[in-house]
Amino acid sequence: MFLGILEQLAEGFLVTLELFGLTLVFSLPLGLLIAFCTMSKFYPLKLFFQVIVWIVRGTPLMLQLFIVCYGPSLFGLTALRDSFLAATIAFVINYACYFSVIFRGGIESISRGQYEAGQVLGMNRIQIFFCIVLLQVIKRILAPISNEVITLVKDTSLANTLGGIVEIIAASKVVTGTYAVPLIYPLLGAGVFFLIFIGALTLLFGFIEKKLNYFRV
Repeated sequence: MFLGILEQLAEGFLVTLELFGLTLVFSLPLGLLIAFCTMSKFYPLKLFFQVIVWIVRGTPLMLQLFIVCYGPSLFGLTALRDSFLAATIAFVINYACYFSVIFRGGIESISRGQYEAGQVLGMNRIQIFFCIVLLQVIKRILAPISNEVITLVKDTSLANTLGGIVEIIAASKVVTGTYAVPLIYPLLGAGVFFLIFIGALTLLFGFIEKKLNYFRV
């Protein structure tokens, strides 16, 4: 029975990891793009994305999950039937907005002298950003980014509210019905999975931070 429970929890955690990975892969570059838009000198574009970020940060993630999944029905369209796709879209948009604020703060913290030094070396704006600014930004924002990434791991448990997504928390409920055990036991097992994975992420971010120590800011 123990091995059966462990197997089902592991299968649920694979779904959790899939949602986590897809969210991270798409939300980080999207967050950087949104950050540039909120810093744009073209005011309508800047205002539009500032409002989007305000709405996303000001409403619960669970509400956003339901809006992405069932929102099309408000316009006479069919609700998004693929729950996993809906969850992925909602998570990507949500975390991209949070990451955008972190990116913007990191970019704006770089002194003007860094840009001027790049210009003296004959670099264009794109070269200055990617060759001089970006790595310094990563160093400065690594701690808040790591916090958001760790929060993302735990937030994936909200995906089961849409139904049809058997991530590890939903798998714990399935285990309860399959093996007639109290829900608390598989939930504690799920907690162990989260702790181990988050521990690995913490070590990884610590390693990256040490590697970037040559940037003294």
